[in-house]
Amino acid sequence: MKRYCLALDLKEDPDLIAEYEHWHKTENGWPEVRRSILDAGITDMQIYRTGNRLFMIMETVDDYEAEKKAIMDAANPKVQEWEQLMWKFQQPLRWAKQDEKWILMDQIFQL
Repeated sequence: MKRYCLALDLKEDPDLIAEYEHWHKTENGWPEVRRSILDAGITDMQIYRTGNRLFMIMETVDDYEAEKKAIMDAANPKVQEWEQLMWKFQQPLRWAKQDEKWILMDQIFQL
């Protein structure tokens, strides 16, 4: 198992934040997006929020490849539709590269 921790910001608008959370409730998520996550080898995914900052924890199979998932997502119209919808709520971190959304975080401590 591998663990990845990523960060992204939401736009600082309480209504948009509430709508973003609505879409992430189990009953409102899109099954095609959930399937694409599982098919890529992601075994668990959790998203936490404080203010407008999001923090994602992903656990994956040992041979998970982010590049492979990106290729799969680009070829999946439903995932692209979901990403377009989510971009309504999201904004890149100040230090993000062009077209970069979720930023991989560096682990700086472990007990």
